[in-house]
Amino acid sequence: MDKSPDAFRTISEVAEDLDLPQHVLRFWETRFNQIKPMKRGGGRRYYRPQDVELIKGIRHMLYDQGYTIKGVQKLLRENGNHFLVAIGNGDMAAVEAISQRRQADAVPLTPGAQPRGADDEMLVGQPKLKPSRRFFGLGKSDEEGPVQPDTSKLSRDNRALLQEALFDLLECKRLLDQVR
Repeated sequence: MDKSPDAFRTISEVAEDLDLPQHVLRFWETRFNQIKPMKRGGGRRYYRPQDVELIKGIRHMLYDQGYTIKGVQKLLRENGNHFLVAIGNGDMAAVEAISQRRQADAVPLTPGAQPRGADDEMLVGQPKLKPSRRFFGLGKSDEEGPVQPDTSKLSRDNRALLQEALFDLLECKRLLDQVR
């Protein structure tokens, strides 16, 4: 018997539908505080339809687009849950609408109309470099790319990627130690 599209799903149902191991879903709950399944007695998880849609978007960005966990966290912070839900559903019109709305919100106000904060800060100018996805220097100039074997230094981007990988490995070790 199939469930209604509005029905809550167990972790095994979500894992099977999205072709993910259950432990990955539990791990993602620790990394993405936007994923909040309802927990019943005994810790049994029930995912709302919007949780499943968000997980679908996160899965697409991590597995299909090659983003890191921190990269997806940044996307969520900057664009919100609806952005990743639209990506997960393949709704490019909604993705474009959200992007355009975000760009319109980012248009600087005239100096007299700028809101003043407690620190009286004003943003001036545009960023010098466009933000880009990076993976060990791909798509960058030679001096910013991967370090050659004969050199003894790491670029800032490679160091950040290695630190992120180390953090993720340490978290996995912590979780495995809890199970033992």
